[in-house]
Amino acid sequence: MKSPGAGTVDAVLLQPAIEYRQDLTSRVHTACDMVSVPRGRAFVVLPERWPTGYLAIDDYARTAEDLDGPTVRALGAAARTTGVHLHAESMVERDPDGRLYNTSLLFAPDDRLVHTHRKLHLCGSGAKEADLLEPGNSVRVQETEIGRIGIVTCYDLSFPEILRMLAEDGAELVLVTATWRADRIAHWRLLVPARALENQVHLLACNAIGYQRQVEVGGESMAVDPWGRVTAASWRWPRALTGALDPGAVSRARADPGVLRSPSHRRPGGRRPPGRRPDGREPVRRNHQRRRS
Repeated sequence: MKSPGAGTVDAVLLQPAIEYRQDLTSRVHTACDMVSVPRGRAFVVLPERWPTGYLAIDDYARTAEDLDGPTVRALGAAARTTGVHLHAESMVERDPDGRLYNTSLLFAPDDRLVHTHRKLHLCGSGAKEADLLEPGNSVRVQETEIGRIGIVTCYDLSFPEILRMLAEDGAELVLVTATWRADRIAHWRLLVPARALENQVHLLACNAIGYQRQVEVGGESMAVDPWGRVTAASWRWPRALTGALDPGAVSRARADPGVLRSPSHRRPGGRRPPGRRPDGREPVRRNHQRRRS
């Protein structure tokens, strides 16, 4: 990783409360105002589906946009105004064929949409996300002026092979956007540091807060270093959490023998298992092609 200035790479993880009395446009403007506050930081991260709430299933089709829609344009403008890399959320994306995806967005400081990630593992068991949306089928690492970045969305975190594919492809920082329920927050506390440690990456994990359709969401956003140490953490209220990333930490962590430098330690056969999906769909692909912007 590289610091844009001297010292650390500073990041802000925002936990906005969803204000259901506002219309969607007003919520987006409120979030953009929050993004504009932490000037001088390298990164700003927002949680999963914050404009409408992840559990607002009935609103998915109505609020879906393409990647040139008003929400994307407003968030790109916020990144440009503040001069930050902005992991702006995940939104419901409608592709040209009308299919819907849970898509995360990464903007450069000049407002370009440089990376997207379509959520791979969709939730069922009451959430109904899997009934309405299509899963993504690839992961990719994006080169930026700060370093190599990968993205996963919420339930993707539960599948270790996804972050391992990103780490093997050179990711130094992984961004996680989530709506992780409060009654399962113990899993979040365990998985976020574990994924950073086992892949020797920085991990910025931003979780939603509050109540969505009478379900409490757990918050507790955190920044974790490549040794699995939580360097900054929040609780379950609206706030901006600031974390400082050491640009040299990944290379130091990977300098010692470990799982990334000793692939023959893995069993069976010392080879990486294929990124197959548990639902029997096609395997997850690496995608080395950059998105044109």
